[in-house]
Parts: sequence; C-alpha cells; structure tokens
Amino acid sequence: MYETFHPDQLDHKIPVGISACLLGENVRFNGGHSRSVYCLGPLADYFDYARFCPEMAAGFGTPRPTLRLEGDPTAPRLAYSNKPGTDVSEHLINANATYLAVMPPVDGYILMKNSPSCGLSRIKVYQENGHPHMQRVAGLFTQALQQQYPNLPVEEEGRLHDPNLRENFLLRVFAHHEFRLTVIEQPSMKTLLDFHSRYKYIVMAHSQTAYKAIGRMLSGQDKRPLEELIDLYFTTFMTALGKPAKRKNHCNVLMHLVGYLKKTVEGNIRNEILDVIEQYRRGEVNLATPVTLLHHYLKLYGSDYVQQQRYFAPYPRALGIRNTV
Repeated sequence: MYETFHPDQLDHKIPVGISACLLGENVRFNGGHSRSVYCLGPLADYFDYARFCPEMAAGFGTPRPTLRLEGDPTAPRLAYSNKPGTDVSEHLINANATYLAVMPPVDGYILMKNSPSCGLSRIKVYQENGHPHMQRVAGLFTQALQQQYPNLPVEEEGRLHDPNLRENFLLRVFAHHEFRLTVIEQPSMKTLLDFHSRYKYIVMAHSQTAYKAIGRMLSGQDKRPLEELIDLYFTTFMTALGKPAKRKNHCNVLMHLVGYLKKTVEGNIRNEILDVIEQYRRGEVNLATPVTLLHHYLKLYGSDYVQQQRYFAPYPRALGIRNTV
C-alpha cells in the first residue's frame, strides 16, 4: 500500500523508459553512444531505467548507414539516407509494436533528440527532391509510444537542460507515479478525491480551466462509472500539467496559500511573505524562495490539509529543481 506516498520518502526508484544510447550503450549508427551525464547522475538516484533502442531491436545493427524519414509527413517512411526511396519502416514498426506490447509499467520516457525513431519533435521528413518538408514530426517510435500511452510524460534528454522543461518533466513523472500507485492500483472514489486534494494547487498553477473542470468532475454531479471518471480525471490532469506553469500563476497559488495563515499569523509577517512573492513575480528570486518561506509558516501554523499539499514537494527536494526556476 502507498497511502503515505511522498517524493522525499520513497523507498523505491521510479521506473522510467529511456533511449539506450543515453545510458552509454554503443547502439548509435556510428557505433558510439550519447551518454547523458544528467540521466546517469542526479536522476539515477530516483529513476530505475528501462532501456530500449528501436533501431537495434529492428535488426539494423551498428555501425549502420544513417536513417531518415521520407515522404508524407503525416505517414512518413523510414529509409537509409544513402539510398533514398528505400523503405525499411516495417522492420521498425514491428519492433516497436513487439516492445510496447511487453514494456513494463513506466512513469516517464526520456528520448534521444534528432533521431528518426526516438526524436520527440522537429524531425525532418524529406521530399523526393532531397529537401525536407516545412512540417516536422516525432520519430516513429515516439509516435507509437505516445499513441499507446497518451498520458505518459515524455521528454528529450537535450531539453532537460532547460530549467523550466526539466522542472515540468520531473513534476509530471512523480505525479504520474503517485497517481498510478495510489489511484489506478487502488481505484476508489476516496483515493481519487484524496489524490486531487493533494494536487489541487498544482493544477491551479498550470491551468485555471482544468482546475474548474476537475472541480465540476468531482462535485458528485458526474454520474459516469468510476473507471471512466478516473480515466477522464487522469487525462485532464496530465494534459493540464503538459506545459510549465507560468510565473503569474505560481504567484496566484502562493497568495491563495497565504490565506491559510490569516487567522494564525500576524499581519506584518504575512506582508513580508507577500513581499517575497512579489520579488518572485519580478524575477528577483527563484521559486524556492517564497515556497520555502511560506511552507515554514504553514508547517508551524497551517492545517493538516494545507501541509499535505503536494505543491510544496512535487519531487525530491534534494534535486534542487526549484532553485533554477
């Protein structure tokens, strides 16, 4: 049972899929790898990687001629760059289907950029004249992965060097993991309501529209079966978290949370907290500064409900993520 799930108190690692080359395996077209210092460094303390290389699974071997996408961007085919017009798509598509059919449960996926199989976006699709279409696409494995698991957090390793994208990906991975363990594996109206009560301010920080929609969804007026309600909630929730929260939305949430101190903390202290929130709004301090200050007072004077808000610890503090956004 995972009723006391907390990112800072995990007794296990979170399963995350990853392109094998990022773990230092020599599976790239040139016989080399693209070892990720960040994935094998800080993230390895929290993630248990499930590695996969679609092109090796398809039997292309290494070293091998480079591959690229050709034809119609809405249904591109895979071809060798030195043999335009060839079509080896079926080998990759079959390998993808075989792997995804037996892929163990994961709560996120880290992909290799610029790959015709694993790229998340911006992959060129070449025309017969040798020039790429204006339209860019995801790699063929990524397309299959996202089609089968539309709520799964997916990111390219290179984009994890952007502080906001890194923060957003880790937030989604830990939220996906908690939902899977506490709601999907223990489905009940209680576990769903308990999860949302912890995550409501995270949803508010990302999307007021989703926040209101979920409120209506859980108001008791929605009479759909529990399984359908859980699926709808999960899709709405993960979609809301799909993009980094804006600074002004964080400020809105922080000011809401200050309200929990109205009856227990003197006005001059609340004003000092609001001043720090305003400093964050102006970009003078990072998000960790007002969050840490506010959480300090809420731990002393706030209710159990507000102290349990996942907004204060959506991922392990040791990663230092909020020191960079």
